[in-house]
Amino acid sequence: MTRRAVIIGGGISGAVTAMALHKAGIEAVIHEAYPEGAADAGAFLTIMDNGMDALSAIDALDPVIANSFPAHGVEVFSVTGEQVGERVFSRVGVTSPRTLTRAGLYHVLHGEAARRGIAFEHGKRLVSAETTSQGVEARFEDGSTAHGDILIGADGLHSVVRKLIDPDAPSPRYTGLNIVYGYTRSKDIPAAPAIYRMIQGKHAFFGYTTAPDGQTYWFSRIPGPERDRAELAAVTPAEWRSLAAEAFADDEPPSAGIIAATGDEVHGGLAYDVPTLPIWSTPEMVLVGDAAHAASPAAGQGASMALEDSVVLAQCLRDLPDAPEAFKTYEGLRRERVERLVAVSAGQRDAGTERNWLYDHHIEWDAPVTAPA
Repeated sequence: MTRRAVIIGGGISGAVTAMALHKAGIEAVIHEAYPEGAADAGAFLTIMDNGMDALSAIDALDPVIANSFPAHGVEVFSVTGEQVGERVFSRVGVTSPRTLTRAGLYHVLHGEAARRGIAFEHGKRLVSAETTSQGVEARFEDGSTAHGDILIGADGLHSVVRKLIDPDAPSPRYTGLNIVYGYTRSKDIPAAPAIYRMIQGKHAFFGYTTAPDGQTYWFSRIPGPERDRAELAAVTPAEWRSLAAEAFADDEPPSAGIIAATGDEVHGGLAYDVPTLPIWSTPEMVLVGDAAHAASPAAGQGASMALEDSVVLAQCLRDLPDAPEAFKTYEGLRRERVERLVAVSAGQRDAGTERNWLYDHHIEWDAPVTAPA
């Protein structure tokens, strides 16, 4: 029976996996490579209905709601400025999707995990892991070690644990998109309170929403070449803003105007995905979240799928007699769903009228998990 887990990675997956395990009666310690966290500077996200449902399953909904704002739907506009679609999120008995910065979400989840007595070890960059007679031993760059019955790789897109589980695992795939995020408090732009306006431009895609305090959050997905990490780190806010401005210069309002009304609170990065992994686990190690199945931001589901993973994995470890069986069952419950999402987000196939398969997913915490026959 699993009693102690070593979690690698202190982001969304790591914190929520630790809380779910704690609720399942399993001790977990989070080991984070960075000194004070791993928040993506400048990025924001929306936790969709299914992600909010996963948080509710482990009683972690309230702190996220208190530090975010609602999105009640999406309006979609064509390149000519004509509205071509609309979707209302809110449904009876379902918590509305919430928007917040990634840094804000990390802060909230870390605070809630700490409140529950979950320990964090910072500055712990994993270099190797070995099976022992007691389970698994993780070794870190600073020379320290950690021991547990199992090791959970919640270490994101560029996962070290992924390669320890399978040295031949495919690397993340560049999707061909530069992602630029910006924030502005200008009152001279059309606000979008509690709604996302999505605009297909001639050369790129733009979306924005306005928070209750009047700040507008915007993002753009711009086709462009891949850059290495050093080159990416050298791009200034002004250069990211210029890239976005150029991408929407020929479009109808409001995209270009919102970008022009933005100061230096602009951040950028590249979009990657991990379409499929042949191996998710060994008898002692397993992957969750982006380490197992990163999706392009186009679907807006990366965080929500990671939250689902964390809760389902904890249920499997709670209810099944040993870790290998729990890991196999967890993968069986998750693989088809997450790989379908990655395919949709990459534009490989259209979810069409079946999009409720994404949002209507529900986790019943007390429902027992059984291994497939």
